[in-house]
Amino acid sequence: MKKDEPPLDFPTTLEGFEYAFNEKGQLRHIKTGEPFVFNYREDLHRWNQKRYEALGEIITKYVYELLEKDCNLQKISIPEGYGVIVLNPNENYIEVEKPKAHKHSSSDGTEEPAEKRERKDKVSKETKKRRDFYEKYRNPQKEKQMMQLFIRENGSPEEHAVYVWDHFIAQSAAENVFFVAHSYGGLAFVELMIQREADVKSKVTAVALTDSVHNVWHQEAGKTIREWMRENCCNWVSSSEPLDTSVESMLPDCPRVSAGTDRHELTSWKSFPSIFKFFAEASEARSGSQKPALTRRSHRIKHEEL
Repeated sequence: MKKDEPPLDFPTTLEGFEYAFNEKGQLRHIKTGEPFVFNYREDLHRWNQKRYEALGEIITKYVYELLEKDCNLQKISIPEGYGVIVLNPNENYIEVEKPKAHKHSSSDGTEEPAEKRERKDKVSKETKKRRDFYEKYRNPQKEKQMMQLFIRENGSPEEHAVYVWDHFIAQSAAENVFFVAHSYGGLAFVELMIQREADVKSKVTAVALTDSVHNVWHQEAGKTIREWMRENCCNWVSSSEPLDTSVESMLPDCPRVSAGTDRHELTSWKSFPSIFKFFAEASEARSGSQKPALTRRSHRIKHEEL
């Protein structure tokens, strides 16, 4: 901490930060109406970053609550309470067993062997210990510098993508799976294809990349993967050109079109109308057993069509 740096005792609510979401879902300052400002304190980058992370934690929780309440999605912790994934609990997805009510063991302990109870207690303690460590690690207000924690089977975005595929998507009954992969997420998707090529091809209908940082050469994606991406993927990239304007690519993978903004962080939001149209056309083409050519679009989608 710098000598003149304020303490890292940030609020724990949006109201505490004097922010709120308006009727359009935009985060605005309660008093000024201005969007979020990163450089809240000049020349205090570390403090500003911690403030940004603290606010991000609150917004993340807020978004998850909206997904559960308004979209009827289900929050599942993976694995052992570390990471979080949200699934739609309908007939297209794997059934998730609900926790069983705790049963009190009899006084003589005859319901299960003592060795088994002892082993379960040990696992429970270890799980709590790891979860507490993770919470301490991810809390941006903690002063101590801690080593990076790699979550079992989810130690990197690439590992996480494969884990979610194996444990949820591959086991689901869904016949049309769509991906929206932003930035590094595009790289993780390509890695998923490299490791699970046949499975992905059989289940995934279309993939929308938004300013993806993947590289089929560096990731050594094979010819069959590149061909599949050309037919089933489209990358909406940051560009000052109007939405859906064709953008030249040096990579032999998928078409690139403008997201209608040159700001990396806005590419997903700005291109959503085109992405949903892209998905709808891909779904229709698949159900009709037609080879979709929609990713080869080089024309602009007129605004009135959106």
